[in-house]
Amino acid sequence: MAQPSFQNSKVIVPKAKKTKSWYRSAVQVGFFLLVALISLNQALKETGITIPYIGSASLHAICPFGGVVSIYEFVTTGLFVQKTHESSFILMISAFILAIGFGPVICSWVCPLGTFQEWLAILGRRLFGKKYNHFTPNSIDNLLRYLRYIMLALVVYVTATTTKLMFQDIDPYYALFNFWSAEVALPSVIILGTTILLSLFIERPWCKYACPYGAVLGLFNLFRIFKIQRKSSSCINCKACDKACPMNIDISSTTTVRNHQCISCMKCTSEHSCPIASTVEFSTKGEKQV
Repeated sequence: MAQPSFQNSKVIVPKAKKTKSWYRSAVQVGFFLLVALISLNQALKETGITIPYIGSASLHAICPFGGVVSIYEFVTTGLFVQKTHESSFILMISAFILAIGFGPVICSWVCPLGTFQEWLAILGRRLFGKKYNHFTPNSIDNLLRYLRYIMLALVVYVTATTTKLMFQDIDPYYALFNFWSAEVALPSVIILGTTILLSLFIERPWCKYACPYGAVLGLFNLFRIFKIQRKSSSCINCKACDKACPMNIDISSTTTVRNHQCISCMKCTSEHSCPIASTVEFSTKGEKQV
């Protein structure tokens, strides 16, 4: 890394080269369209029409959280919870491996509901400018962020004791892609509507406060291999990283981000927001002490 140099008593620091995050956007759009096609295919099946290559796929089969809520049932009986599939276990394990390496990338790169909330955030910023995503007082916000762990415990417990996929009845992701279906429960539609409304004020409200799968993946931030690292030696304390973070994490006051809410979206890094090269990076090594 190039070190700051001094010329005429002024510190010259290398400026970060910004790269457009089109690759992440492309992945997000790709998965969103895939899930939409799978949902459409399920609806077309009633008319005898199927879309090639995804004829047997379903939203339950491609949901890794189905594997999480089915663990108890599978261990005790060798069976899967109603409507889940062995593919959910495969996807769950794959997601855990990714999380060990890179954190909750499923949340920020793959999850179509997360992507949908990001798209709504664009409108929210246009409506409220700098106030967007800063309406909730920190004291209240910090408490609300632990609600998703209560949701996780509730969903896992009820699913284990009833052997039914109860989360479908409150899942806004399922409602988003099946709102026309008779299978969609009213509570999930209400929660989806609430999520849409809140997304105009708060970025990723479902992810921050309620998503049980995000709660599971967030725990991997404590020991993931690649972490968001900030080098205090070259940081100019402009707080651009804090402003860019959709999860309102205070990145400028730490050297290694281990916050359970980090979703590995990379928006805080020198490639996207930090104006100084190699200052906020996705790395396995922290700042060297001298």
